[in-house]
Amino acid sequence: MNTPQLVVHHDKELMAQAAAARLITKIVDAQASRGTASVVLTGGRNGNGLLAALAAAPARDAVDWGRLDLWWGDERFLPEGDPERNVTQAREALLDSVPLDPERVHAMPASDGPYGTDVEAAAEAYAAELAKAAGPENHGPVPAFDVLMLGVGPDTHVASLFPELPAVRETERTVVGVHGAPKPPPTRITLTLPAIRAAREVWLLAAGEDKAEAAAIALSGAGEIQAPAAGAYGTRRTLWLLDSAAASQLPRSLYPPASP
Repeated sequence: MNTPQLVVHHDKELMAQAAAARLITKIVDAQASRGTASVVLTGGRNGNGLLAALAAAPARDAVDWGRLDLWWGDERFLPEGDPERNVTQAREALLDSVPLDPERVHAMPASDGPYGTDVEAAAEAYAAELAKAAGPENHGPVPAFDVLMLGVGPDTHVASLFPELPAVRETERTVVGVHGAPKPPPTRITLTLPAIRAAREVWLLAAGEDKAEAAAIALSGAGEIQAPAAGAYGTRRTLWLLDSAAASQLPRSLYPPASP
C-alpha cells in the first residue's frame, strides 16, 4: 500500500476541471507508451462533474478515443437506459460526444439484459469480461487499469462497497452483486477491493461539506470494513482529489501545504 497523496482545490468546479486535465494527461501518456489506455469511471455528482468538465476541455481532442477502454467501478442494477444508471449519466455527460469504439465501452449488465434479474450472474459475466481483457502482463484476473476513479460517499463507501456489508469483505472475486445497499437502489453490481487495487492509480473524489467527515475518517487510519474508502489504493499511486469543503475536517498533518 502506498501513502495517499492529497490535492485540495478551492471548490468543486475547479476540482472537476483540474481532475479532467489530469485525466487527459494520463490517458495521452498511456497511449503514447503502450498504444492504448484503460480507465474505470465512477458515477455520482463528482464523477459526472469530472466527465462534463472533460467534455468541455479543449485538450480532450488530444485523446485517441478509439484506443481507450472504459470500465465502471459499480452500477445500479436497473433496466438499460434508466436515468439512474451510471452508464446512462456518463453517456449524457461525455461519452456520446466523443468517438469511442463501442467494443471498448464495457458497461455493466442491466437488469433487463441477458441475465435478467439475476444480479449474481450479471456480476460473474462482468468478472469474466475483465478476465478476458487482462493480459499475461497483468498477473491477475483484471487489467492493470491506468486510472480507476471512485467517488467517496458520506458514509465512506466507494463503488458499491458499503461499510460492514458482505461485498467489502470479499477477498477472492473481482465483481459481486450487492443486495440491500443502504443507498437506493438496493441491488447493484460492484468491483471488489481486490479488483480496485489492481489499478496503477486510484483517484478518490470528494467535494462538499457532506464528504468532510468521510474523508477525515478514511484518511486517519480507519479499517476498510468500517470505512471502505480506506481500503482503496493503487499499485503505483493513490490520489485524493478534494475541494476545500471536503477537506475541512482533515488533520493539519494530512493537509497538503501547497494545493491549488
